[in-house]
Parts: sequence; structure tokens; C-alpha cells
Amino acid sequence: MDLTSWINNYTGQSDFTLVGFFSQCKYPALLAVVIFVVFLIALSGNALLILLILSDTHLHTPMYFFISQLSLMDIMYISVTVPKMLMDQVLGSHRISAAACGMQMFLYLTLAGSECLLLAAMSYDRYVAICHPLRYHVLMNYRVCLLLLSLCWLLGFLDGFMFTPVTMTFPFCGSREIHHFFCEVPAVTKLSCSDTWLYETLMYVCCVLMLLIPVTVISGSYSSIFLTVLRMNSAEGRKKALATCSSHMTVVILFYGAAVYTYMLPNSFHTPEKNMVVSVFYTILTPLLNPLIYSFRNKNVTEAMRKWLGVSTLFQEIVK
Repeated sequence: MDLTSWINNYTGQSDFTLVGFFSQCKYPALLAVVIFVVFLIALSGNALLILLILSDTHLHTPMYFFISQLSLMDIMYISVTVPKMLMDQVLGSHRISAAACGMQMFLYLTLAGSECLLLAAMSYDRYVAICHPLRYHVLMNYRVCLLLLSLCWLLGFLDGFMFTPVTMTFPFCGSREIHHFFCEVPAVTKLSCSDTWLYETLMYVCCVLMLLIPVTVISGSYSSIFLTVLRMNSAEGRKKALATCSSHMTVVILFYGAAVYTYMLPNSFHTPEKNMVVSVFYTILTPLLNPLIYSFRNKNVTEAMRKWLGVSTLFQEIVK
């Protein structure tokens, strides 16, 4: 039996309806256009950042390797939710099959878990670069980078594989209207007519661990970084180190802040409207802001951009 048949059998072979936030908006068409523009900017910005890192040899370092992987995850991340949401608004149909809902949930959890861990790996990279610069190329060689990236994807996959089958096998006896713009676990779980208290408790514990471990790595890394920076004699060195870390910290606060609200705060803090607004931050705005944060605030990336634009202009002149 394939995955689609398996999900359909356990969910009663009925479709779900994604209510979303277009129905609550006074100007849904305008909002759809804005989201579409944001989607295009996020895709093009992350794709351009990946292209620059691949094409410029000066950016072939562990830090930019992880940034390129973050951009790749963001492209996939925003593509899991936004196209479906926009197509529903254009076509006027907000239905999603149980199989599609389960697949969307699995991809979203996998990417969210992987990105959560990747941000921790990036903080460790900054820790080694600033606190152990002489051993940086040994401690962060190509094999270590690939190992860290593989662990991020593997644990993210396990996160999706652990939650999706259980969530989709709950009986849904009443309303099948999901008060969200995509199939997020808490929103789908609320539709179940069975007692989900134990599952929600286990999910809460798993999410705490999934967030606590990376946050511990990030906190430890940046505590050591700040202590090292304070001991630096060069003001220019301190400024450069803090500038490099500030971009990553901005991304961490945006991503983890929304994740903590969604998966760790009690139900009394949640409403469907608040949940959708917070989800917009880490599913739409974070993929939009990441390339802007890492490009405009990074001299190496802006320099690579100037070189790339110069080559592009020269190529156009030759073709003419």
C-alpha cells in the first residue's frame, strides 16, 4: 500500500478545507498580490545568494556553505505553503486531500526541523572561527561541514516522520475545516474527535528538546564569542566579529521566537488568528529576510554581487 492510500484509509478518505486568512481580510485580492510579490522576491533573493556563493571562490568557506544551504531550505520552505495558498485564492477552492495535507505537513516539519538545527551548526561555525581561528580549517573542514549538514537533514526527516503519521491517523469525525493556511500539526490535531492530550504532551516534550538543544548550542557559542570579543585588543576586529554574528542572531531570533510561540506556549495563548500571523513570520517573512540580512550586511557578498553584475554587463556588451 502506498503512502497516499495509507493516509486516505486512516482519515476517512475525506478532504480538508483550509480556511486561511484571506477570508478574514477586507481586501483578499490585494493581500494575495502582496504575498505573491513577497514569494517571488524570496525565491529570487535566495536563488541569487546561492548563485553568488557557488560562483565566487572567495565565498567557498564553511560559513557561506551553511548560508547557501539555509537559502536552499528557505526556497523549499516557502514553496511548501505559499503556492497552494495562492492557488486556492485564485481558483476559489480551499480543499486539500488527506494525502496532500499529510505530505505538506511532512515536508514542512522536515524543513523546519532541519533549519532549526542548521542555525545551531552555523553558530558553532562562528564560535570556531572567532574563538579558535588557528584551528578553524581543521575543525571545520569539508567533511565536518557535510557531516553537520547531513545530521540536520536526518534529524529534520525524523521530526517529520515522527509527527506526520500519528497526526494523520487520528479520527476526524466532525468539522474538517483547518483554521490555518496550511496543514500545521496543532491546527490539524484540533479537528480530531479523540483524546489527543497524551499526544500533545509528547509533542510538547519533543519540541522542547528539538528547540532546547539548538538554543543551548547557540547560547554557549555566542557566550564564548562575546567573551573572546571583549578580550580583543583591536577595535576593528571586535567590530568585524560582532557584525558577522549579528546577522545570524537576527535570523535566530526571528525563527526561534515564532517556533517557541507555536509549539511551546500553552493553549491559552493561542487563537487561530494569532497562530496564522505568527506562522507568516517563519514560513513567509523569514525566507524573505534571510537573503537580505546576509547580503546587505555582508561586505563579501556585496563585493561578489558587484563582480557578478560587472561580468553580466560585460557579457551583454559582447553579445551585442
